[in-house]
Amino acid sequence: MGTVSAIRPKAKTYEIFTRQTKALIFGLQVKAIQRMLDFDYAINRSQPSVAAIVNPGKTGNHKVFLGTKEILIPVFPTIAQAIVNCPDMDVMINFASHRSAFQTTLEALEFSEQIRTIVIIAEGVPEGKAKRLRVLSKDKDVNLIGPATVGGIKAGAFKVGNTGGTIENIMESNLHKPGSVGFVSKSGGMSNECYNIIARNTNGVYEGIAIGGDAYPGSTLLDHLLRYEADPHVKMMVCLGEVGGEEEYKVADAVKDEKLTKPLVMWVTGTCASVMPREVQFGHAGAKAGSERESAAFKNRVLKESGVIVPQSFNDFDKVIKQTFDKLLIEYITPKDHEKEPNRVPEDYASLAAAGAVRRPSNFRCTICDDSGDELLYAGHKISHVIENNYSIGDVIGLLWFKEKLPPWATQFMEMVLKLTADHGPAVSGAHNTIVTARAGRDLMSSVASGLLTIGPRFGGAVAGAAIQFKDAVDSRLSPKEFVSKMKKENKNIQGIGHRVKSLTNPDMRVKLLKEYAVQKFPFTTLLSYALEVEAITTMKKETLILNVDGAIGILCVDMMYALEWPEKRICSIIDCGGLNGLFVLGRTMGMIGHYIDQVTQQNGLYRHPWDDIMYDLPKVQKIH
Repeated sequence: MGTVSAIRPKAKTYEIFTRQTKALIFGLQVKAIQRMLDFDYAINRSQPSVAAIVNPGKTGNHKVFLGTKEILIPVFPTIAQAIVNCPDMDVMINFASHRSAFQTTLEALEFSEQIRTIVIIAEGVPEGKAKRLRVLSKDKDVNLIGPATVGGIKAGAFKVGNTGGTIENIMESNLHKPGSVGFVSKSGGMSNECYNIIARNTNGVYEGIAIGGDAYPGSTLLDHLLRYEADPHVKMMVCLGEVGGEEEYKVADAVKDEKLTKPLVMWVTGTCASVMPREVQFGHAGAKAGSERESAAFKNRVLKESGVIVPQSFNDFDKVIKQTFDKLLIEYITPKDHEKEPNRVPEDYASLAAAGAVRRPSNFRCTICDDSGDELLYAGHKISHVIENNYSIGDVIGLLWFKEKLPPWATQFMEMVLKLTADHGPAVSGAHNTIVTARAGRDLMSSVASGLLTIGPRFGGAVAGAAIQFKDAVDSRLSPKEFVSKMKKENKNIQGIGHRVKSLTNPDMRVKLLKEYAVQKFPFTTLLSYALEVEAITTMKKETLILNVDGAIGILCVDMMYALEWPEKRICSIIDCGGLNGLFVLGRTMGMIGHYIDQVTQQNGLYRHPWDDIMYDLPKVQKIH
């Protein structure tokens, strides 16, 4: 016997489901679980009917909707763990395949103090194993429904899996509130039809069960009819049998022996088999007549003789149900739990969208590329065209950053920036962090990300800052001297000015190359000229207060955008968002990746290059010759 955390409470012997029933679902059946939760919401259940899910070998939570609210249902790797952690469950719905349904049901039967009902959905469980489960469940006093069943439903209380179909069908069949009719059938598909028939001709179903179409189901038609007989809420019973087997005769005997005294309307399907030229098996494994005694016609005749109310044909089934119910003169009183109007279950967006019945504005919008067609587009340029026409990296940056193909002088400038900013030695913060993280054994992404996170006003991030400050100064018509005085008065550093090592007498070759290129290629260099005038003032105080590479890049980017004749609003949006720092980020990332590979190959001794004899010693930051 399995160990459990709680003994199941005593219940009336005729009750297998209540409004408090909580189920363990074996197998992650997403749609079936959601349909159970939709039913719970519609009937105003105080607690969800699904308490836990077993997904073998998996642990976590499964997210579902309860109305419009999302809730989490715990997922356990084994039945034992689920039962121990959820002591309020008393039903297991087993969605295991026919290959494992036997073993998983055996496991659940070990917890018979807690689990009172097991439903086996799988078809094709071997007959020998089905017989064994039937015997074991009786010994342990566990209700077994199936195999090969869709399950059952207690109106306004609890629903097994996909029983009853969609929520719309459930509402149309009045299964959201209890009626007075107990229904049992072999067929799950015919159950859904009969729920609707009963709803239109009586005050509705109280409980409905499909025992399953296999030859040896865990419970019989009579088992459930006897429960309905004992349940005072059930005023009449409806039953649907099938050709094949002997179960219907047990019902006939129970009526004759007055074990079943409530009105019972019953029909055995398959009467058309008598006109077939040879023996026919219907959809279920048990629906096969091997003799006249197993035929539908013979069974219907015996049932009628025993006192069961049997219609002339299935076409009269609804009429006979109505006539029988009308004679009962039932005064139906709605239980307090069902006095409220049922909740309207929200429809899933995916279903509505597929039906073309809803539209939703996008949360995000991308205007730089489009992969919805036959071919990827970069700002309207086909990717095949980009490759075939040998677009440069600068061309691609122009398309993805600025949504247009820029002229060669602009794209070559951006490529030049990438080359000049790719690396500046192991001691700068981005490279240093990348190296340290790599030596700590972290992966490429972690190492490079640690370096990128150091980019800011003192390292690379001054590109955008310099662009903002110098553009504002020019726009405000401040002279270079007035600009320097204003920044000093406000106690602010001029971003893009100053270097720790380089000076007027020891210039930064990167800045020299950028200035020379801009003077030769740019249509005009208004901001650059202004910045050089500022440099002339700042270097009078200290010769290291030169225009540095960050400042040169930011200022020339603004000159580039003006030369491209972009509107002021567009230029400001790019500068203000810090987008110009992207050139430094993109360039420096190349160097960081190099530092990562360098450290890993050094540590592992994977490869030695002649350049390794001329290297930087990181602690001393001195070149070793």
